[in-house]
Amino acid sequence: MSETLSKEELEALHCWEADDQVPGRPQMTDFRRRLRYHQALWRQANGHPVGSQPIAPRPVGKPGRLVGSRFPLAYARETGANFLTAGALDAARERTSIVEPHQSFDHQRLWADLLWSPALTFNLFGDLACDLALADRAVRTWWPDAPGTVCDVRFAHSPGRFDWAYLGSLRAFDAAFVLDLGDGTLGIVGVAVNYHERTKPAIAKPIGRPRQREVAERSGVFAHGAVDAVDRTDLLVTSLEHLLLLSMPQHVSGRWSWGRYAVVYPAGNSDYADACSRYADLLTDRSTFSSVTIEELLDAGALPPKTAAALRERYLSPTTSSRSPSRRGSARPRRPA
Repeated sequence: MSETLSKEELEALHCWEADDQVPGRPQMTDFRRRLRYHQALWRQANGHPVGSQPIAPRPVGKPGRLVGSRFPLAYARETGANFLTAGALDAARERTSIVEPHQSFDHQRLWADLLWSPALTFNLFGDLACDLALADRAVRTWWPDAPGTVCDVRFAHSPGRFDWAYLGSLRAFDAAFVLDLGDGTLGIVGVAVNYHERTKPAIAKPIGRPRQREVAERSGVFAHGAVDAVDRTDLLVTSLEHLLLLSMPQHVSGRWSWGRYAVVYPAGNSDYADACSRYADLLTDRSTFSSVTIEELLDAGALPPKTAAALRERYLSPTTSSRSPSRRGSARPRRPA
């Protein structure tokens, strides 16, 4: 990685944001600033207008300030500019047209925030949602021991929010590959996608701990005391989403008989690389947990070449090449391919 970006460079593209600073972790601060700067460069290179904070400024009162890593909301909704392919855009539109019970979904950031990981999730897996044969080949490539055949690709999905037959929480998977196991039961690869995020300590709600301990004990995959050890640490959210996955084969319906929780992040995100390593050390059986970088997913060759190239240009240049993304053709706004 080259020299640290200056405040002046960041301000020139409306990318100086106090929230990007990670106290005590200068490597993560620099990484987060580079991601924001790169997204602003990508937006600018492709002829898209700059957005603001708030994402949807009020019609009266104090005007919003410019944010280089965002689009204007109305423009983003009209053009689908945050999505790299027609498959990604179609998947986003389909998912936002339905409501899962008790879901929490930030529609504004999905359309207008270039750093938003749920948008990256659609860009990574949207092409697979409309081609289950391609999705099945991708799952075979990324998780070769996954059984069965992909029969559905879901986004922002939970088997049951606030449902104590599962985990009784609001946690959900960013993406989920549902597998037909051929014996009347289903399997699932539940995926968490991270990009610009950093890890933060979190506190477990006491009401949920008995059920979480029960799921953990029945799963048999945790070292003694691991579930309690992650409380008030930066591993809690990972553990809750893993427990949600583990609750599915335990469900009284018997519908689910296999599962894996996979965390995806860019190689330069040292917070998530470290967190996944530490979390794996809490497991006595790692067969239901995995972590993989975005780079590894793309290097595996499971996605269409044009999609993989677009993802690299959009998301990975800060840690692998020069600051400025390549320009293809004119600077007219691009629509999904």
